Amino acid sequence: MKRYILTIIIMFIILYSHTQTVYQHVSNTAVYEFMDELANQKIIELNAAIKPYSRIFIATKLKEAKEKEEMLNKRQKKELDFYLKDYNKELMPDKKFKKRIDLFYYKDSLFTFSVNPILGINCMVNDSGTIYHRWSGGEAFGYIGKNWGMYASLRDNHETEPFSTPMYLTQSIGYGNKESENGGIDYSEMRGGITYSNNWLTVALVKDHFVWGNNYHGSNIFSGKTPSFATIKLNIHPVKWFDFNYVHGWLSSMVIDSLRTYNYSYGKRLVYHPKHLSANILTITPFKKLNISIGNSIIYSEMNNIAYAIPFFFYKSLDHSNVTDNNGGSNSQMFFDISSRQIKYVHLYTSFFIDEISISRMWTDSSQSNFISGKAGIGISNLIPNTTIIAEYTRTNPIVYKHFIPTTTFESSNYNLGHYLRDNSRELFFCLRFKPIHKLHFEISYTKAEHGKDYEYTGVGWNDLGLPYLDSIAWKNESYNAKVSYEMINDGFVFFEFISSNTTGKVALYTPTFLRGRMKTFSFGINYGF
Repeated sequence: MKRYILTIIIMFIILYSHTQTVYQHVSNTAVYEFMDELANQKIIELNAAIKPYSRIFIATKLKEAKEKEEMLNKRQKKELDFYLKDYNKELMPDKKFKKRIDLFYYKDSLFTFSVNPILGINCMVNDSGTIYHRWSGGEAFGYIGKNWGMYASLRDNHETEPFSTPMYLTQSIGYGNKESENGGIDYSEMRGGITYSNNWLTVALVKDHFVWGNNYHGSNIFSGKTPSFATIKLNIHPVKWFDFNYVHGWLSSMVIDSLRTYNYSYGKRLVYHPKHLSANILTITPFKKLNISIGNSIIYSEMNNIAYAIPFFFYKSLDHSNVTDNNGGSNSQMFFDISSRQIKYVHLYTSFFIDEISISRMWTDSSQSNFISGKAGIGISNLIPNTTIIAEYTRTNPIVYKHFIPTTTFESSNYNLGHYLRDNSRELFFCLRFKPIHKLHFEISYTKAEHGKDYEYTGVGWNDLGLPYLDSIAWKNESYNAKVSYEMINDGFVFFEFISSNTTGKVALYTPTFLRGRMKTFSFGINYGF
């Protein structure tokens, strides 16, 4: 009877908490990797095609794992309890649990509020010299009543040399407005939002990063590597087998509107053309552990048509029906993602991004005339205890993500929304992760990335079809990485990394200064918060 009553109380707590939504940023890779590991072991079910996860979603999945604790090994049990010290905030009705260290934490029957600092530094040393990225700020989140959530994160950043620019082929997240001081880069980043949710619906107004598409080394749908931008988000999840997500975003076109730009007494007021994104993705789960996702998106500018904001539309049809020619100011895309964890320990996945496709051209010798990107991979967790093995391949044809109208490219702030290598590229990635004890993570990886000629997309006739795929290599990077990190306290890490890399080709265009050529780079740092 006691167990029965306890189960009812736990279910009540979960149902009560499930209506409150605050998002956990994708940069907290440790908890995301742990959840992926649990899903590969068939301990929890996970739709990893849509990130970030909410804190309550993570908390609920950790609770499910706790109820199946007999399936976990010793290290996983300790890691689970370690994360519950944080995410029990969403599960427990009060503060009477073993809790993580917080700067400030308050909870009562109506209001929950948590505040923590953000601090970090990452130093890199090689033959080019020593550079670093340091950041500081704070983050907070809270819940009001049963349905409202809110969160905010502010970071002030300084880089002695730029880690990221729109042209660099790196995994670093981009940034918008920046200032130079003594040769360095200073910029700030504000993320956060407000959400309303119930047991099957979430509506949110946020400025944050999001990732669509299963991957272990960069999505080819929405990678989340652009500077964060404001979006309205919608999630509908009425039954286990149906999950619908939609975003409407305000992008930065970086294209000056010369008619609206004007001079004033001390200079010029630059006005940019507006640019918007509408995207949806529907995930169906026909069988347990099998997720099939299909979605589409459209980039549009200066088109006052409310139809682009309707969440459930097929936007390519609007693209064709609302204009009289192909210069009407919109650019549509489609994408697919399949993820299977039906074999215990094994995650098989593939995703396709379709910028433009023609059935009549599909089987011709010039298959690259179809503007598509494909990714396939496998992740195997705990077949060898405490070890995850990953292999992933990505190929992207010429012209993918591009558009001939500057205001409708698949970009924000000139950063590509899709794969970090952009079009006419391929990548091979292998990785071995090992966690001998909880909190301690080892990772070794090999990456071979190639980028070909940058073709101009003219949109004129057949000029953009049949362009050769990687007939010449404009840029190539081959790197071996070894990284160790230790999570001392929740969200507090110390890390070390060794990178042996060889970058050739147009390195001045595509590579940060300190990584050009053949380099052996040592990286180390510490951080608290994300």
